[in-house]
Amino acid sequence: MDGSENRKPRPYSLAKGVFGVTAGVVAIAVAFALFLPTVFAEVISTLNSTVVNSIGWYYVLLVTGFVGFAIVVALSRLGTIKLGRDDDEPEYGLLSWFAMLFAAGMGIGLVFWGAAEPLTFFASDGGIPPNAVHLDDPARAQRALGQTFLHWGLHAWAIYVVVGLAIAYSVHRRRRPVSIRWALEPILGKRTDTWIGDLIDIIALVGTLFGIATSLGFGVNQIAAGLDHLGLLPNSTTVQVIIVLSVTALATISAASGVDKGIKFLSNLNLGLAALLLVAVLILGPTLFLLRDVVQNIGYYLQHFLELSFQTLPFMGDEGASWISGWTTYYWGWWMSWSPFVGVFIARISRGRTVREFITGVLLVPTLVTMVWFTVMGGTALYKSLFENIDFTGEDGTIDANTALFDTLSTLPLGMLLSGIAVVLVTIFFITSADSGAFVMDMIAHRGDPNPPRLTRIFWASASGIIAAALIWAGSVSGAEGAGMTGLQAMALLSALPFSIVMIGMCVSTWVALSREVKIIQRLELRIRQREFVERYSDQLTGTVSDRVSAQIAEQVTAQVDGRVAEQVEQQVATQIDARVDEQVSARLDEHAADQAAQPGQQDGHRRGRNPFRR
Repeated sequence: MDGSENRKPRPYSLAKGVFGVTAGVVAIAVAFALFLPTVFAEVISTLNSTVVNSIGWYYVLLVTGFVGFAIVVALSRLGTIKLGRDDDEPEYGLLSWFAMLFAAGMGIGLVFWGAAEPLTFFASDGGIPPNAVHLDDPARAQRALGQTFLHWGLHAWAIYVVVGLAIAYSVHRRRRPVSIRWALEPILGKRTDTWIGDLIDIIALVGTLFGIATSLGFGVNQIAAGLDHLGLLPNSTTVQVIIVLSVTALATISAASGVDKGIKFLSNLNLGLAALLLVAVLILGPTLFLLRDVVQNIGYYLQHFLELSFQTLPFMGDEGASWISGWTTYYWGWWMSWSPFVGVFIARISRGRTVREFITGVLLVPTLVTMVWFTVMGGTALYKSLFENIDFTGEDGTIDANTALFDTLSTLPLGMLLSGIAVVLVTIFFITSADSGAFVMDMIAHRGDPNPPRLTRIFWASASGIIAAALIWAGSVSGAEGAGMTGLQAMALLSALPFSIVMIGMCVSTWVALSREVKIIQRLELRIRQREFVERYSDQLTGTVSDRVSAQIAEQVTAQVDGRVAEQVEQQVATQIDARVDEQVSARLDEHAADQAAQPGQQDGHRRGRNPFRR
């Protein structure tokens, strides 16, 4: 122990260094995109082709390690520790907890990629995994869903587990502020609340801003595409920017109302809408096929889990490296850039749950729901493509991710109504992502204040929207199609790189802290067992020992008594013998004296010639 246990955090206040540096990074990025859009696009392209391609192997190995870490902790004795006091009860019900996890974790992405990603891996030129191009259509369709499950399954949620668990333990068990830095206290000690802690929080805030901005970019593209599909508004850069700013304003209002009001209400509402859309597509689509597909997809995912987890495609050359960096590497970076926001948020709403319950809930339940979602949405699209010969590709042979969901829904009865629900769903996911992110980022910027000021919450909510709008506009000005989203994705992935090192530290800190608690609990349990043993067997042991001691004492007393009695009898017999001998001698002497008195003349002769005792 280094004394950090007794070190109190500084009072809640705005961490000016953290806030100022983060705001400066945002301002520089936005200014660069707005005033030098062409140069910005070239820089982003260079980063994508150099840095991003070279860190793919590291991200693949690291994120798979996070999965192993989460499973080991959950199954070990460490999983019994409660995130809070031992008598704390969960603050939120199970359904509300799952709803907030799901909506904050990856809501927009699920709707955006639900049909688009499986279709891309199945039919899009350049989107099919290089090691699946040679497969026939049914096998390639199965592989498409399996690859999608890799990106959205256990690996994604294991990233959230690592960050969320470290923060939840720090906040609820150790009563530390809601901030990233305090999750590393077991290894940083007294240095936690210094410039090192400020640097950690800055890294987390920058990554969160660009991660959320990327999601908002996906969301606004799909909202604009949906409105265009419904014939309400044309899809253009101007419309997208207006949508970003409008929905960001709504998110700001929600963030200002706090987690217990706006965010919780919207999360529950969105869960209901998502369930409605899911059930509707399941019923109106190829129901039996989808039910069979769910079962088979789970088996395929489990069967190929290790193979997919370590997939880096080194023998596919540049094509393999490009595909990995564009999909798997990007996803792992995206999830890590989101993880400070999601980790803090799920930690804050998870007080009273055990470590095992936390990991099981965050890791398994959303993964199963995600698999069902992609099976229903993506499976429906693949079914239409395979068995009804519907071609979802564009003129260039690629899948338009912005319209893939609406194209799929249009093949079903009530397609326009379902598309309208999808637009509303994406919009609410947009709001919940932005307002939850703003709330969390403001807590970090205010040294873990659970109720940060509304003014700065408005700043963070606005900043994420402004970043998305600026990069979308810059991409449009540069003339490169999709350059805005490419820039957002690259910024999210690169900002995740330094935070990945922080996450490794979180794993070490969590293991050290939980192991320390388990050792203390084991020592206490040993003392309790010893005390119970003594209390249970003390009377029996005392009685047994008493009986043995009494028997030994009795034997010793008996031996002593017998010896004394024998000695006394021997003395009495000897005394009696001596007395009898004395009596006989006295009688003989008296008899002799009488004989002498009767014969006086013979006294001398007798005295000389005969012994008076001889007969």
